[in-house]
Amino acid sequence: MVYVLKQKTIAFLGAGNMAEAMISGMIQTEKVPANQIIVTNKCNYDRLNILEDKYGVRTAPITELPYKEIDFLILAMKPKGAEETLSTIKDLLPSNQVVISVLAGITTSFMEERLNTGQEVIRVMPNTSSMIQESATAMSLGTYTNEDNADAVNELLECMGEVYVIEEDQMDIFTGIAGSGPAYFYYLMEQMENVGKVSGMNDKMARKIAAQTVYGAAKMIMEKEEAPAELIDNIVSPNGTTAAGLDALKKHNGGEAITQAINNAAKRSKEISKELDGVLVPS
Repeated sequence: MVYVLKQKTIAFLGAGNMAEAMISGMIQTEKVPANQIIVTNKCNYDRLNILEDKYGVRTAPITELPYKEIDFLILAMKPKGAEETLSTIKDLLPSNQVVISVLAGITTSFMEERLNTGQEVIRVMPNTSSMIQESATAMSLGTYTNEDNADAVNELLECMGEVYVIEEDQMDIFTGIAGSGPAYFYYLMEQMENVGKVSGMNDKMARKIAAQTVYGAAKMIMEKEEAPAELIDNIVSPNGTTAAGLDALKKHNGGEAITQAINNAAKRSKEISKELDGVLVPS
């Protein structure tokens, strides 16, 4: 079934960077008209005005959203605000509305327990590359989600990049790899850029060289069938420059640092879930 997104109304509860990245991706693909997107947050009305002026979206206070008109309600506030928000909106949601959560660490079962019985909930994890339609986005289905609505949400998320349907118990590690992943690459690029500048390159050139290098390497991975290890072997010559560089990464535990970064982010995602359950659900 093909869904016509232009006929769907989408509302964001939360107006932070992730919400903006998703809004930008949807509008730039021209599959979701700006006037079909509504944005709200708890109290930062200046932020709402900025998004309204920048993208042409509609804005409204959280209690004044036209809930019965909304097809997809996207929860994009800070995770610690989830309990209060769900309590506020529970009795306002129509039974046929799909609730989409981009809240790290918050499970579909947590949301289902706090919403109306049978409410369709889908948990997703995009990253900020949504803004340029290059996100890696995971999607995990809740207990009550039907196939048609899952397909519709998949199509919506494809406005922002590649979509991967995964089991919810894989969502934390996906968060560590992809949700937080852009920051790891930016950190790597920052180091590459700084070395270029110290060696005499101007700032703009050093940044472009680093960015093109990372972009080209990622594109090779996407377009070639070889595993990363094979691509490394294609570059490395014994006693060559790349071998010398890789030796330094290995000597300084570069691989271990990357692994630890991913595991730490995934662990924090799990901790957020446990903290919410521990505080909000009596043992």
